[in-house]
Amino acid sequence: MNYNIVIHNGTIITMNSSLDIIENGVLCIKNGNLAKIESLENDAPLPDGETIIDAQGGIIMPGLVNTHTHLPMSLFRGLADDLPLSVWLNEHMFPAESKYITPESVRIGTLLSCVEMLLSGTTTCCDGYFYEDHVAWAVNEAGMRAILGQGVIDFPAPGIPDPADNIKNAAAFIQKWRNISPLITPSIFCHSPYTCSKATLKKAKDIADAEAVLFQIHAAETKDEYVRIQTEHQSTPINYLDEIGIIDKNALLVHAVWLDDNDINTIAVRGASVSHNPESNMKLASGIAPVPALLKAGVTVGLGTDGCASNNNLDLISEMDFAAKLHKVIALDPTLMDAVTVLKMATIQGAKALGLDDIIGSLEIGKKADVIVIDTRKPHLVPVYNPVSHIVYAAQGSDIRDVIVNGQLLVKDRKILTVDLENTIEKVIRFSKTV
Repeated sequence: MNYNIVIHNGTIITMNSSLDIIENGVLCIKNGNLAKIESLENDAPLPDGETIIDAQGGIIMPGLVNTHTHLPMSLFRGLADDLPLSVWLNEHMFPAESKYITPESVRIGTLLSCVEMLLSGTTTCCDGYFYEDHVAWAVNEAGMRAILGQGVIDFPAPGIPDPADNIKNAAAFIQKWRNISPLITPSIFCHSPYTCSKATLKKAKDIADAEAVLFQIHAAETKDEYVRIQTEHQSTPINYLDEIGIIDKNALLVHAVWLDDNDINTIAVRGASVSHNPESNMKLASGIAPVPALLKAGVTVGLGTDGCASNNNLDLISEMDFAAKLHKVIALDPTLMDAVTVLKMATIQGAKALGLDDIIGSLEIGKKADVIVIDTRKPHLVPVYNPVSHIVYAAQGSDIRDVIVNGQLLVKDRKILTVDLENTIEKVIRFSKTV
C-alpha cells in the first residue's frame, strides 16, 4: 500500500488502553486515518509513502487536547496581570472586549492562538467566546480540530448587544457549523452561574441537549462565586447547577475548584467532565482544584490552559508540568498525579471530556491521524530513560517539530504551513497599539 504519510525512526507513545510504547516505531497515515502502527525491524524496508518523516530518534505521540481556552483573548495577553479575578474580569477584560473586540480582531487573535497551540503540540482545542462564527473560520483556516462554543451571557457582549438574543445566536451558530467542516464541532458556552440567570442556563442546556452538543460552563471557579451562589441560592455552585438540570454527561465543568465531597460525588454520578486549568487558577489565586479526589471518584478530567489573558500562554506541555507538581507539593506526596496520569489528561482523557475519544486522543488504527513529533536531540532532553515522564517534566512546547491533524501536515520542522505567521503577528502588534 502507498500511504500518504509515513513517520519512522522514533518511539511511539500510543496512549491506548494498554499504554503501549513502541520502540523504533513506524506510523502510517492513509486518507486522514491511522493505518499502520508497529515496530520496524532493523532490516525491514520502510512502507511506501508520499511523504516520509524521519523522527530522528524522537517521540511520536497523539496530538495534545486543550479542553478550555478563549482563543481571541491572545490579543489581551499581559494586559492586566496580577489582579483578583473579579477585578481582572469586571474592570479590565469585559470593558476591553466591549471596546476592542470586532470580527476582524477575533479573527487575527484566533489565528495567533492556533499557531501558538500547533507549534506547541496541541491539535485539538475547546473554545468558548463571542463572534464564534469568526473564531470558527479562523480555526478552520489554521487546520486545527476544535469544539467551539458560542458565548452566552446575560448582558451586552461582543456581537450580541441585546442579551435577549444570546440563546438564538448560539442556536444559529450550532445549525450553521454542524456540517461545514469535519474538524469543527459546535457547542454552547454559558459563561458562569453568576453571569447567566437560571432561565438562561436552562434554555441553553435544553438547546445543547436537543442538538446533542457539548455544554460548557465556568463552575465553582472562585471563593467569591461559591459565597455568592450560597447567598443567592443556599447551595453550592455544583449543587445549584445540578438542581436545574445542568450537570450530566454532556456538560463540561471548567475549573471546578471549590468543591466539597457531595459536589464531587454529584459530578461523578451524573457523568459530567471537568477541565482542569492549573496555571490560570494559580495566577488568579482562584485556588487548587481537587483533581486527585475527582479522579479517584471516576470523573473524567482533561487539561486546559484557559485564555492567554489569564495564563499567559497556550503551551499544554508546560501545563502538564504544573498540573503534576502542584498537587504533589500541596499534598506533600511525590507519587500523586504521576506522569502517566497527567499525560492521559492532556490526550485521551481530554478527548473523552470533549466526547471525541472514539476518534482522537490515542494512536490506534482507524482513529484520525492527529500526530505530533517531539525532537529529543536537545541538551535538556537527553538521555531518555522514561519517555512519558520526559514529556511531562523535561519537554517544552518549543520541542515540537512536526504536527499532523486529520492526516494533513500543518507544522513541518517547526514551520507553520497554513497561516502567514509574520502577517498575523504584525496585525496583532498593530491592534495592541490601539488598546
